[in-house]
Amino acid sequence: MNVGVLSLQGGVIEHINHLKSLGCNAVEVKKISDLENIHGIILPGGESTVIGKLLKETNLLDPLKEKILRGFPVWGTCAGMILLAKEIENDENTYLSVMDIKVKRNAYGSQIDSFETEKVIEQVSPNPLPLIFIRAPYISSHSNDVKTICEIDGNMVAARQNNILATSFHPELSKNLEFHKYFLSMCNKSKE
Repeated sequence: MNVGVLSLQGGVIEHINHLKSLGCNAVEVKKISDLENIHGIILPGGESTVIGKLLKETNLLDPLKEKILRGFPVWGTCAGMILLAKEIENDENTYLSVMDIKVKRNAYGSQIDSFETEKVIEQVSPNPLPLIFIRAPYISSHSNDVKTICEIDGNMVAARQNNILATSFHPELSKNLEFHKYFLSMCNKSKE
């Protein structure tokens, strides 16, 4: 299976390494032609405004949005969650605008407020998963179509809406592969 990682800015290599360790062919997506022959895409953490700007400059924004709206599996981590959101608190701009969520940027504070915790997330694994938050957003509101996957202190930090997965945290920064396995299962189902 071929899974893309949007490779314009941010934590690209960590996702690629996790995909490769699961026997998946990881494809760096930098231009429109890279969207062909992949079965899903990961939008990594980084600077959402920079990635959003580069999506427009590379003309990837509209073709990627169209694919997602047609059911193409996508997973946004941290900044990737912001790119997927239909609304961003205190910001008129949106990017892909495909997921019925409103996100709060840097919801936990600045870099020094970054933290790690562990939690069992039933949909993903019966074992506690390491959750790494770095200048993380969270979902402040959502439509009924959006299913909660994980909450921390009453804040939604992982959610799914059909073919769209979003996490505030960074599974790629831990050695744990369960979230990547979960996303690959989404890609497999879509491929069938």
